[in-house]
Amino acid sequence: QVQLVESGGGLVQAGDSLRLSCAASGRTISRYTMAWFRQAPGKEREFVAGIPWGGGGTAYADSVKGRFSILRDNAKNTVYLQMNSLKPEDTAVYYCAADLRLRVAIGVHEYGVWGQGTQVTVSS
Repeated sequence: QVQLVESGGGLVQAGDSLRLSCAASGRTISRYTMAWFRQAPGKEREFVAGIPWGGGGTAYADSVKGRFSILRDNAKNTVYLQMNSLKPEDTAVYYCAADLRLRVAIGVHEYGVWGQGTQVTVSS
């Protein structure tokens, strides 16, 4: 079973950028579809971005399209979420998720492996 650890969160101002990392251990992620979700206080966990194990076919939530990019480095067993032009509404705990499925899915229940999350706070 793969284990996931997120890092890179922090407190930034609106308009700033952050890059989150999701380091995997235990197994290679080369055959895992990877995704980022986020959960703001009082809200349900929501899909942010995903990348299938075969590369290509990335998917993004409408709220982050054009601002966020998901990247994977199988050699480093790491997935990244590059976040640009951050907004206060991006404030949330960001979670990395993995599954052996072939394609990206947007449902929380579609992913079997989760990290502990990293806090991102964007001030106005």
